[in-house]
Amino acid sequence: MRFAITLSDRFKPVLDVFLQAGWQPVKVFCTPVDHRMHHNKMSVAFAEQRKLPLQLSPMRPQDLEELAELGCEALLVGSYNWRIPDWKPYLKRAVNFHPSPLPMGRGPYPQVRALLEGHREWGCTCHKVSPEFDAGDILAQERFALGEADSHQMLDIKLQLALHRLSHKLADDFERLWSGARPQGEGGSYWPLWTDSDRMLDFNRTTAELLRQVRAFGDFECAAVVNNVTFFVHRAEGWSETHGFAPGSLVYSQAEQLLVATGDGMLLISEWSLYGPDAVTGRGRR
Repeated sequence: MRFAITLSDRFKPVLDVFLQAGWQPVKVFCTPVDHRMHHNKMSVAFAEQRKLPLQLSPMRPQDLEELAELGCEALLVGSYNWRIPDWKPYLKRAVNFHPSPLPMGRGPYPQVRALLEGHREWGCTCHKVSPEFDAGDILAQERFALGEADSHQMLDIKLQLALHRLSHKLADDFERLWSGARPQGEGGSYWPLWTDSDRMLDFNRTTAELLRQVRAFGDFECAAVVNNVTFFVHRAEGWSETHGFAPGSLVYSQAEQLLVATGDGMLLISEWSLYGPDAVTGRGRR
């Protein structure tokens, strides 16, 4: 089947599987990336190596019309920050690969909230592209377990492995799954992207809650205020103990390690910066 794909490097397993199944790419769409949430180096290189048309601007109806003229039979949406125009006048099929077990977790980046809320199972979904974001009929899903101590990085790897398995299901049996797609039904939830306040560590909370927050945000980092100084936390450990310090007090400091009192124990911050991840590359810089 001839196909076009919207892509970032996180979703490249989708492309690789469909290529192995003999599908033929006709065009690649990418979006500008922040090199934290999304990267596109491998995606752009693929298009250049194959000498495929590469588009970095929003998709327009005339782009869909041009895809039809190229004999494109399906649009695969692996990662895309812009709304897909109405594809039905031009293409037979359009599907989106979403990093949540829909209908739960619609929205741009549900992974962080999945960890913050302590979900013990997660997954990815392939669904038909619909006018409402992430709400189309489901072709297939792939689910997996999440551990109590799973980090953002671990979830990301588990998702990429699940996307690989899900893509095999689709590439090998696409027509039947497309025809048998089922509505998502009631009870769907939309999770908006987090805010700066969601990243702020409140030392009145328990150590376990703070560690979960640090694991959930990973390379996006949490923010903290100690001694009226705001800094950004990349890595931390901690424990529970009875103490007489006010939560948020700096108990101990050596080199780049900061020991801060929490509501029920201690948080040892070992990698941090005075500059957020948008401003610097590298960790633990003062």
